[in-house]
Amino acid sequence: MSRKNTEAWNSIRSMCRMDNIDEKEMYQKAKILLSIYRRVCWSAIGRADLVADEMCYYCGSDLDGALIYLEQFAPDKEKDRFEGRIRALFETRWMIELVDTAMLKVKEFPENGDLYFEILSKCYLSKFKYTESEMLELLNMERSRFYDRKKESIMLFGISLWGSAIPKLKTFLIEDEEKEEYEYV
Repeated sequence: MSRKNTEAWNSIRSMCRMDNIDEKEMYQKAKILLSIYRRVCWSAIGRADLVADEMCYYCGSDLDGALIYLEQFAPDKEKDRFEGRIRALFETRWMIELVDTAMLKVKEFPENGDLYFEILSKCYLSKFKYTESEMLELLNMERSRFYDRKKESIMLFGISLWGSAIPKLKTFLIEDEEKEEYEYV
């Protein structure tokens, strides 16, 4: 088999065809998402800390008291602003959980799943950003083999995210919405 015609590539192409996923588009989207992951996490932590600090400043250190104040006594403008910030934090958290779910799916891949998981973790998800030479040394790989496995890793992540994690979330949200509608009837 050639470098670009491995068992993993054949599996990836097959999964893309089964899920009607455009390989090139998915690869680009997955790579962009992975490349911003560190900054998104950093930003979310900063925003969460800021919201917590503001609540303590305006409402004291008692979180329950602060939430009661916001719910019952705060002006609508302040309440809406707080709800918007909390909603944005939860949306970011859900996105992070989707990435985590997709990463677990990558790890479960039968052919080199642990290696793919490790590559993605070290390249995109860990707090510390490794250099190329550090990556090659850590993974004990040649440069060409590393880049082939990295591309396969990104493809598997994309399939795991758009072919599995997001559809499961959509199903859950639809079922939850239907359950709520049924309870109101």
